[in-house]
Amino acid sequence: MVVPLAAGSTVDAVARALGPSFGRSTGHPVVVENIVGAGGIPGTSQIVKAPKDGLTLGMISSNHVINPGIYKTIPYDSLKDITPIAVLVTVPLVLAVNARLPVKNVQELLAYAKAHPGTLNYGSAGNGSTLHLAGELMIAETGIDMKHVPYRGTAPLITDLVGGQVQLGFVSVSQVAPQVKAGTLRALAVSTPLRSSALPEVPTMAEAGVPKYSFDAWIALVGPAGLGKAVVDSYASAIKAAIASPEAQAAILGQGLMVMDKGPGEAPAFFQSELAKHQKLVKQSGATLD
Repeated sequence: MVVPLAAGSTVDAVARALGPSFGRSTGHPVVVENIVGAGGIPGTSQIVKAPKDGLTLGMISSNHVINPGIYKTIPYDSLKDITPIAVLVTVPLVLAVNARLPVKNVQELLAYAKAHPGTLNYGSAGNGSTLHLAGELMIAETGIDMKHVPYRGTAPLITDLVGGQVQLGFVSVSQVAPQVKAGTLRALAVSTPLRSSALPEVPTMAEAGVPKYSFDAWIALVGPAGLGKAVVDSYASAIKAAIASPEAQAAILGQGLMVMDKGPGEAPAFFQSELAKHQKLVKQSGATLD
């Protein structure tokens, strides 16, 4: 199982949590291989080039549908060169603000931003990251004026968010829950249509007064293009059972993730709609990488 992201990442944690049960169900012990770099492109290249025997699969993230708009060229087609098996979980993001910013909810934030145009800085884990696009969607839905500050990853972003060098940002719930509970950051809303079990008191963006806002990162199981239907259906059943295993449930709930449960009948259309949505946001952001 190729994971095109680093060991210890959320995608990696999900792959390793599901691997043992998935392997028992399929009769193929799972070995997770991390192939990192360039937004997941090298790892995904290995997935799409793999033999169509079902013995090499990939656990990918929503970066898969962001990359075509960010990078000038990628060596595969994000839709045609994969076989979607299942969309497994969504990764709720939380709109977090520095505790010293004088706002206590989303409407107060929007009022502050409109009263101080161009003065708010929102951070992200880098140009074209899901955290960047989550901020761009908020700008598109509310019309506020904010400046984007890209960081080299989430850790330095959170450090500066707590320190006040940037005033706000969208970050995965699991990564900022400790700071929210300690009071150094204030959680205003979550990005998903449903509240997060990790921060159940925090409203969704829609509940907070931005009705059309919905954004999440997600994790999916895919194979190379051309996998047979029997293999795909068998693997979809096996991964669904794996998600229900105690070790997987502990990993999913422990990171504030939410099960999506989209099988091979729904996954292709989901990929298409997500590609269209993210490409629109990438174009709006103006982000590009070589």
